[in-house]
Amino acid sequence: MRKVVSVRFSEEMAEKLEKTSRNSGKSKSEIIKQALRSYLWEERFRKARKTITAKAKQRGIVTDEDVFKEVS
Repeated sequence: MRKVVSVRFSEEMAEKLEKTSRNSGKSKSEIIKQALRSYLWEERFRKARKTITAKAKQRGIVTDEDVFKEVS
């Protein structure tokens, strides 16, 4: 099932989106979906990294060298 979401942009942002859409041949919707997918992936990555970093520090793993020693 699909759901419609409304988003408000500044005039400048709307113009940039329109231009990007024309130049890329992608719909504005597809550009926004792609940007949101990237943002959500990066957020998941940041959260995972934060968790892993905290656990690594507890084990005394704080440098790249420490990581290489653990996995070697």
